[in-house]
Amino acid sequence: MIVLGLSSGTSVDGIDVAAADLRLDGDEITMAPLGHRDVAYSAALRTMIFDALPPAMTTLDTVCRIDTGIGQEFAAAAVAAVAGLGDGVDLIVSHGQTLYHWVERYSGTRLRGGPVAGRHSGTRPQSERHVRARGSLQAGQPAWIAEATGVPVISDVRARDIAAGGHGAPLASTFDTLLLGDHGGPVAALNLGGMANVTIVRPDAEPLAFDTGPGNALIDAAARLVSGGREDRDRNGRRAARGVVDEPLLRALLDDPYYALDPPRSTGREVFHGGYLEQALGQRRIGDNDLLATVTALTARTIAGACHRYGVTEVVAAGGGTHNPALMAALDAALAPARLTTSDAWGVPVDAKEALLFALLGFLTWNGVGATVPSCTGARHTTLAGHITPGAGPLRLPPPAGLVPARLRVTPRRSLPALDA
Repeated sequence: MIVLGLSSGTSVDGIDVAAADLRLDGDEITMAPLGHRDVAYSAALRTMIFDALPPAMTTLDTVCRIDTGIGQEFAAAAVAAVAGLGDGVDLIVSHGQTLYHWVERYSGTRLRGGPVAGRHSGTRPQSERHVRARGSLQAGQPAWIAEATGVPVISDVRARDIAAGGHGAPLASTFDTLLLGDHGGPVAALNLGGMANVTIVRPDAEPLAFDTGPGNALIDAAARLVSGGREDRDRNGRRAARGVVDEPLLRALLDDPYYALDPPRSTGREVFHGGYLEQALGQRRIGDNDLLATVTALTARTIAGACHRYGVTEVVAAGGGTHNPALMAALDAALAPARLTTSDAWGVPVDAKEALLFALLGFLTWNGVGATVPSCTGARHTTLAGHITPGAGPLRLPPPAGLVPARLRVTPRRSLPALDA
């Protein structure tokens, strides 16, 4: 099948589009990436999204407009990609844009507003060091995509895992465990988006996956703060590289109870946003570049701490944060002696991995295969991911696959210039 994956991460950079030729042979999936591109949101829609994100208050009118606007702009991106794929597209998988990820708040190691919730799984009791996801809202009405392309669309891929007691995240664990399962010694796949998440694959234990905390989110928030809103990121980490880490501020940030929670755990901009950073700063006087250096160090040290805890010897990074030299240098130093590489070395472009992940999830669902990893998300069992919006014709699903896939093999294929443009 030719599957098109569409996503937009917590940095709200725009729409990531990636296509792949996916084949299932026994217990092995073969993925041949066909190209990828980034499509910017319109300025008006991006502003509307940012203005509605936590901790801001919003209205149902605005949420409806955002849902439609994202659906329409995803549809336009899909139409352009479908036109560039001469082989035709069999399936589109749209993650949409996360507006809110609802996780019970914590105080110390307890949930705010009451006692610790019951259980994450059928066998493992939930301790005071766990939190529980209750829901996740992804905007981007899939009907716009199906109507514009005539191709069936799978969307809303997190909800079923949450209903089964999981966090609906990190869904990258499906991709990572299949890709890295035969690696050997403990290895971590790292996604450096607005939030940072890792999947830890170990030869002698079940895989784990969780959000380590902020990835680019607080770096971007600091850039907006020091520029008075003129800049939304530290371009190439230039300002962080010129700054000096403020150790008292860093210690205060590292004291956040989130970092003491055991996996499975997930978080988002609902916690780590600009207001959070301003509250942490309080009355402190700190230089602009030093602030950027400090939040960059926070991301690096929280990721490294999570990896060291599980004896990781190699970290395979992907996502927008890999283009920040200051962050990657801080990570390299904090992770030592573990080796830092990128997913490019595995044939998975760092900018395409998340969209390829959703293409893979949709492909598994289409073939009747449970797509989630319970030990990573905390769900009671694996689930099919997402719901299906039919395309122009009748919906015809294939017979369910006979075997559960055990590995993912990525093969090289010439990218299509029309899609990579």
